Amino acid sequence: MLAKAEAKYVRISARKARLVSELVKGKTVEEAAFILKNVNKRAGGPIQKVISSAFSNANNAKQEKLLSKEVLITAIRINGGPMLKRYRAATMGRATSIRHRTAHIYIELDKKVEEKKRKKKGRGA
Repeated sequence: MLAKAEAKYVRISARKARLVSELVKGKTVEEAAFILKNVNKRAGGPIQKVISSAFSNANNAKQEKLLSKEVLITAIRINGGPMLKRYRAATMGRATSIRHRTAHIYIELDKKVEEKKRKKKGRGA
């Protein structure tokens, strides 16, 4: 783990935010920024903000300057936060509850590891 960042109490449903997080899991920071800029979902903004915060944390922790195309998103978790409970008037003098959901977003970054090309041994060799 190179760096991490989190955003708590984001006013979006965790279920809706997880749909967007699956698009960027395992991608580089540069690819994730492009995807989140062009995705038509409200969760793209907060997730992009946390990714850029984690990338800044990585650059502050290391002495050398990191490029956004050599840093991967290794883990992204979106958990549900506390609900804001409100009531709304319903028919016949009743009240129905409204639950405004929140989410906690956790992101971890790590350096890209170049895979070594190995020679495959054939049969009988």
